[in-house]
Amino acid sequence: MEAEIFALIMFGATIVALIMGFPVALTLAGSALFFAYLGDWFGIFNLGMLNVFPLRILGIMKNEPLIAIPLFVFMGVMLEKSNIAGDLLHSMGRLFGNLRGGLGISVLLVGALMAASTGIVGATVVTMGLMSMPVMLRAGYSPQLSSGLICASGTLGQIIPPSIVLIVLGDILQGANEQASMARGVLVPEPVTAIDLFAGALLPGLLLVSLYIALQIALAFFFPASCPAINEDTDNLQGEDKSPSIFAVIVPPLILIFLVLGSILAGIATPTESGAVGAVGATLLAFSKRKLSIATLMLVARNSVKITSMVFLILIGASLFSLVFRGFGGDSMIEEFLINLPGGKVGAFLVVMLVMFLMGFFLDFLEIIFIMVPLVGPPLIMMGFDPVWLGIMISVNLQTSFLTPPFGFSLFYLRGVAPPEVSTRHIYSGVMPFIALQIFALGIFWMFPQTILWLPDLIFG
Repeated sequence: MEAEIFALIMFGATIVALIMGFPVALTLAGSALFFAYLGDWFGIFNLGMLNVFPLRILGIMKNEPLIAIPLFVFMGVMLEKSNIAGDLLHSMGRLFGNLRGGLGISVLLVGALMAASTGIVGATVVTMGLMSMPVMLRAGYSPQLSSGLICASGTLGQIIPPSIVLIVLGDILQGANEQASMARGVLVPEPVTAIDLFAGALLPGLLLVSLYIALQIALAFFFPASCPAINEDTDNLQGEDKSPSIFAVIVPPLILIFLVLGSILAGIATPTESGAVGAVGATLLAFSKRKLSIATLMLVARNSVKITSMVFLILIGASLFSLVFRGFGGDSMIEEFLINLPGGKVGAFLVVMLVMFLMGFFLDFLEIIFIMVPLVGPPLIMMGFDPVWLGIMISVNLQTSFLTPPFGFSLFYLRGVAPPEVSTRHIYSGVMPFIALQIFALGIFWMFPQTILWLPDLIFG
């Protein structure tokens, strides 16, 4: 029992340190080492378990699907830094701008594409905030609606494939599924891959985008003053010439996304191979539009290395944390706790979702899945929850958390780049309708699991 108490203290101390702002990877690894040596001092932890850690790092290095992460990051950063995303927003605005709410629809579509390419909430919200917030305010959009559209579209990167979040989550769920299968006596479990999650996330992602667009259309109908059509003064969104064809700007990025995602779902390419296609395609796209220079290429490479290093450093730190946590018997304690909760599997699932939702106020998506999914995934899968369905529900849940005041991450990101005339109150009130849509979507996925599982079953049998 003393070892399990140590596991709880280690978990709580780590969460407190993360909330205080200490670096994630160093906090995970540092707290694990500290409590491992402290446990050895009290005779309740075997330091010999740490000898397994190099093998875990080797396993991460040999994990081929994870190679897709830097490739997809490079693709998204290239689309952002070469200003292809800005041109896309400009052209979308010209396409829909003569309609009330048309610019809002453009922001949603471009934000969804950018979010899917990068998969990092902060990067997408900041980029869309800088690009589209001044344009929307100049066009007469209300600060509340502008804020809600940007925050909501920025969080779509959690769920819309191809996304590095789904790649990482697929790898962790695969480990959780193997552990749950071994506990049930199944020696050869069904694999859970990023491809499965891509297929499972496609319809939910499109549903969320459709709900957002439907909300924008309804607001344009009932509250036209909040989202007027673009007039002649604001039609030229970035002060550029209108001569380039709208479709010449819109179609190439859409073809690139289609090739990347379609090749994965059709089984033609693995996520790693399609990530390479996306990285090369984004580079060629920037070159063809004369947006690529040596300075831009260096900036893209530098940012891609920073983001990729952050992801893998957190992965290594989380691996050490989970190893020590299991050494204290924390995994058995969590499994026993969830199994004995009132309400059975439903009660256990709701508690896990609530805890993750609250953690989303203080921690980033990657931090939460690296810490929580290895711990709660195996017992939930043992209870009968499909790992693909579970992964998508976790993604949408955290997406909702990042939108929810007062601590939602995307709200803080937008607050940092919003003009002075946009207040925190505007941002908070603007996201409320989108939060309601997120909760509505979660209810649909709960009542109709096939909205998530139908496409993976159709494609992969």
